[in-house]
Amino acid sequence: MIKKITLFLSFSLAQKKLLIESYSYLAWARYLKSIPFSKVVPSLGAVMQETALETDPANKKTLGEISQAIHLASKYTFFESQCLVKAIAAMKMLEKRKIESTLYLGTARDEDGQLIAHAWIRSGPFYITGSEGMERFTVVSKFAKNV
Repeated sequence: MIKKITLFLSFSLAQKKLLIESYSYLAWARYLKSIPFSKVVPSLGAVMQETALETDPANKKTLGEISQAIHLASKYTFFESQCLVKAIAAMKMLEKRKIESTLYLGTARDEDGQLIAHAWIRSGPFYITGSEGMERFTVVSKFAKNV
């Protein structure tokens, strides 16, 4: 625990704020995952639409910082913070900064033939969360968040 606190204290003020924001959005996204998905869908954006593959080059640094913060904060949550929770949290952080994004939901079969699901988020040409293994999944739904 002391190592975690020491690590957090070693970050700059801006990084600390971003990590706290990430943790907060992860908690909010985890709450959203606990309610019926039909009630969450309206907040995710335009159904079955995508945002542009281009982005303002000025956003590249922000996208990287958000991705890094989400991944780091998700390691330290006391609640489940897997792909859908990370994707929703990232989408909300991007929305706050008026940066477009698309959330993808996909399904596939695992080695045992069981149906599995995955979520990831893209902004412009960059994948913010969930890019690991996404090529295995067939997109079944997508949500464009235009700002």
